Amino acid sequence: MTVAALPTRKDEAFRYADLDALAGVWPVAREEILVPSGQSTSLSVVEDSEGAVARHLVIELEAGASFDLRILNCGAAFGRIAVDAQLGEGASFTLGAAQLGSGVQVLEIVTEVSHLAPNAVSRQTIRSVLAGQATGTYLGKVAVARGALGTDSEQSVRAMLLSRTATANAKPELEIYADDVKCAHGCAVGELDAQGLFYLESRGLPPELAKQLMLQAFIAEAFSGAADEERLQALALARLGELV
Repeated sequence: MTVAALPTRKDEAFRYADLDALAGVWPVAREEILVPSGQSTSLSVVEDSEGAVARHLVIELEAGASFDLRILNCGAAFGRIAVDAQLGEGASFTLGAAQLGSGVQVLEIVTEVSHLAPNAVSRQTIRSVLAGQATGTYLGKVAVARGALGTDSEQSVRAMLLSRTATANAKPELEIYADDVKCAHGCAVGELDAQGLFYLESRGLPPELAKQLMLQAFIAEAFSGAADEERLQALALARLGELV
């Protein structure tokens, strides 16, 4: 069996990756998920182990199927999760993800969502909180095939930097070959609002708790409506407590 060559920085999907860490887990096995016509399912992925982790989820949604994917990427020194989703007619795909990094962690979420048939819907919400010298990356492509009329797709990408030495990379991308579609993306990188922090502290909250509450609200949208929303929020809150 031929093993695929290790990517280089010339490969767009790996341009910000820690290639030395990636070499230790290469090749990355494809985890294939098929959702039959008319069925609905969900999956939560929590990567909080030490060392290097790389996963590649390949999701196929048949006509009228729906899939809800939630990701908490927070523990590994190098944590990479790639998602390829192919949507049939009338399918629905939801991705909510949070990346929480500190130290010299390198965390990545790379997605390619392909609308192959009419009237499919996709929603992606990505939130990153980065401290120390951590790097958080989101590369997300939405591809709309010819004839995929009625496509409805959104990407919302935001990153919060808790230190000036942290790095956030983001590249939402649209590739559209059909008319009569609705596609949008938004991206922002910033710091905690100083006035918001002052307001909370003036009401008697310690600075660390004020920051933690603001960050909890920042990432909440990524897990809103998830089947195990409470568990994901609790895990994220525990990790946020370590960052502030």
